[in-house]
Amino acid sequence: MGRAFEYRKASKLKRWGAMSKLFPKLGKVITMAAKEGGPDPDLNPKLRTAILNAKAENMPKDNIDAAIKRATAKDLADMKEVNFEGKAPHGVLIFIECATDNNTRTVANVKSILNKNNGEMLTNGSLEFMFSRKAIFEFVLKEDMDLEELELELIDAGLEEIEAEEGVVLATADYTSFGTMNEALEGMGVEMTKATLERMANTPVELTEEQQADIDKILERLEDDEDVQKVYTNIA
Repeated sequence: MGRAFEYRKASKLKRWGAMSKLFPKLGKVITMAAKEGGPDPDLNPKLRTAILNAKAENMPKDNIDAAIKRATAKDLADMKEVNFEGKAPHGVLIFIECATDNNTRTVANVKSILNKNNGEMLTNGSLEFMFSRKAIFEFVLKEDMDLEELELELIDAGLEEIEAEEGVVLATADYTSFGTMNEALEGMGVEMTKATLERMANTPVELTEEQQADIDKILERLEDDEDVQKVYTNIA
């Protein structure tokens, strides 16, 4: 199967860690989407997608509703999406996506984590050609679905690859086609379980178990930070 499946498996096993860390991160995305486009998911595609992804991780409805409600709070701080790029030992490259109300704090935290673990912060743009940004849509393969027909119908929307494994379908497109793919799948009545933007390494590196353990320490500390949303590496 394709690399997209490997990324999906890795994300489920590793990326978010404990639910105590996961739900606040998902809630932040929901709040930002609701503040940007309004609290009604029927009229706000970005919020609709954020809720979809939260449900895929079993986030309770009360938490989702609370995150939407926070968007209307008068004292809500302005949140920004910021990215950082770094280098770790053993030739590992790290792309870090954050959502923060205090960029100075976030920069200091990320830089400190990297420096204390024999890594370093890179100038933004350094890894531009090392990762490809992809839109990935996940849904259950139903009996009445024909993958070849789906592929033909989605090509005009930007589909690059579609594959199924263990009853789960992954449709992949360039990140610029996220909106058109999302609209096409919704228009076809496909009930998606997840719709995300992922960064995939163009030249993955192999690590030994010992080297992986070194990198895991850095990844765990980054993922523990409240402002860090997603962490990508070039590890195979």
